[in-house]
Amino acid sequence: MSTIAWVIIITSISGIVGTGLGGVIGAIFKKDSSKVVSLLLSFAGGVMLAVVCFDLIPEAMQIDDGSKTNVLVTILGIILGFAIVFALNRIIDNHTNKEVKHVNEEEHPKTADALDELIHADHLTEHRNKGTNSQLFIAGIVMAFAIALHNIPEGMVIGASYAGDSSTLVAGSGFLLAVIIGLHNIPEGMAVSVPLITGGMKKWVAIIVTAVTGIPTVLGAILGYYVGLFSPIGLTIALSFASGAMLYVVLGELLPEAYLMFKSKLPAVFILIGVLVGVALVQI
Repeated sequence: MSTIAWVIIITSISGIVGTGLGGVIGAIFKKDSSKVVSLLLSFAGGVMLAVVCFDLIPEAMQIDDGSKTNVLVTILGIILGFAIVFALNRIIDNHTNKEVKHVNEEEHPKTADALDELIHADHLTEHRNKGTNSQLFIAGIVMAFAIALHNIPEGMVIGASYAGDSSTLVAGSGFLLAVIIGLHNIPEGMAVSVPLITGGMKKWVAIIVTAVTGIPTVLGAILGYYVGLFSPIGLTIALSFASGAMLYVVLGELLPEAYLMFKSKLPAVFILIGVLVGVALVQI
C-alpha cells in the first residue's frame, strides 16, 4: 500500500470515525463528562506533547543534510501553526456566541471555564433553557461548519508526519497523532450532534452530518503530506506548522477538557505517564 493511500485511510478513521463516534455518544447519552474520558484525554495529551517536542520539532530542525538546522524557520512555523488554530477557535467562539442573542456579551465568560464553553457548545445550554428547537438546529449547523474548518490543520499534522517519516505506516509519530486526534474529535462530535438532535433532526441523520464534518481532516492530511514532499524547506515548514497546531490542541483544548471533566490532581499523573510513554515510543 502506498503511503498516501495509508494517510487517507488513517486520517479518515481519525477524522470521520472519531467525530462520528462523538455524534453517536451525543445521540445516545446527550452529554458525557466521564472521569475515564478525562484520564484518557490526559494520557493522550501527554503522548502528543512528547511526540511534538521530542520527534516532530527536532526532525523539522534537522532537515537537509542532517547537520544544518532550520531553527528560525521552525520557530516561525510553530508560531504560525499555533496562531492559525488559535484564530480558528476564536472565529468559532465568536460565531457560536452570536447564536445566543439573549446572552449579555458583557456577562459572557471570556475564558474556557466550563467544558461546554471549551468545546464551543456554551450556547447550547442557553438555547436549551430559553430558546426554540429551530435555534438549536441552527446552532448545530453553525457548529458543524465550524468544526469542519477546524479539522483542516489537524489533518495537516498527520500528513506532515508521514511526509517526514514514511518508513513505517502503523507505527511512528504519524500513527500516534492520528489516534490522539481521533480521541480529541470525540467531544467535538458531541458538540455538533447534540444541538442537531435536540433541534429535531433524526439521530441517524445527525450522526451522518457529524461524521461528514471530519472529511476536511482528510483534505488537510493530503495537503500536509504533499507540502512536506515538495522540498526540504517544505518539509521543515510542514512539520513545524504541525507542531504548532498540535501544541495549541494539547495546551488549549485537550488538557483543559481533561481537567474540566475531572477536577482532580489525577489528570496530571496521567499526563506524566503519557509523556513518558511518548518518549519511549519515539525512541523505539
